[in-house]
Amino acid sequence: MKKVMMMAVAAVMLTACSENSKKQQEALLAQQRDSLSQIIAQKDSEIDDMLGTLNDIEEGFREISEAQGRVSVAKRGEGASAAARIKENMEFIQSTMKQNQELIGKLKQRLRETTVASEQLKRTIENLTAELEQKTNEINQLRAELQAKDIHIAELGQTIEGLNTDVATLKEDNTQKNETINSQDKQLNTAWFVFGTKKELKEQKILKDGKVLQQNFNKEYFTKIDIRVDKEIKLYSRNAELLTAHPASSYTLQRDANKQYVLRITNPEQFWSTSKYLVILVK
Repeated sequence: MKKVMMMAVAAVMLTACSENSKKQQEALLAQQRDSLSQIIAQKDSEIDDMLGTLNDIEEGFREISEAQGRVSVAKRGEGASAAARIKENMEFIQSTMKQNQELIGKLKQRLRETTVASEQLKRTIENLTAELEQKTNEINQLRAELQAKDIHIAELGQTIEGLNTDVATLKEDNTQKNETINSQDKQLNTAWFVFGTKKELKEQKILKDGKVLQQNFNKEYFTKIDIRVDKEIKLYSRNAELLTAHPASSYTLQRDANKQYVLRITNPEQFWSTSKYLVILVK
């Protein structure tokens, strides 16, 4: 009878342990989902902000082109009325050019700080800088034509010269900023992985008291990878277990022809969202 009671108690304890383990897994998955939701929301906000700035810049260039057209029409006229219209439109052009220059600078700053890495966005900014330079040249030409007709607008001289300097500075700064962006982009897409036996991981302090990546683990033991390129890791073992937390839907563990495991990362962004370090226990 006593033996039967002990077996019953043991069964209850096993059931409780199983339920606790299930609850812990559910809690971990919930935490991972929350983390992914925050990352997605942040990126959506950053993209919306940059798209809004792009729209403002494009609208500014459109208004500048319209004002240039009005000046071209007015300069064929005569008298104080034509001169007043020219002055008004040229002042509008100078103000909008300055605004576009500041918006392009703001967009470059956001690109340096954002987690959104996009070659297309970088090319768009370069094209906007080139368009700003082209518009500056057009305005200089228009101003020269006005002066040739003795239509002097002295108030514009200093501002136009300032725009020339600012555009040159933007172009000169563009190369350096691209290098910074490329460096940041590389860092954002860098991760590290290691696989080894329990003994090997313990020796490198990667696994300690059943926990991974505690203080003072040997980072030099890890292999650095580019998560955009390296999506398959051969483990050379028939037994493999991920010790770091990564969403289960973002990878597969499959055996090759030699019955050895291969880790295939099917969704890199999701897989590395929880940790840029991957630890795999093999036997």
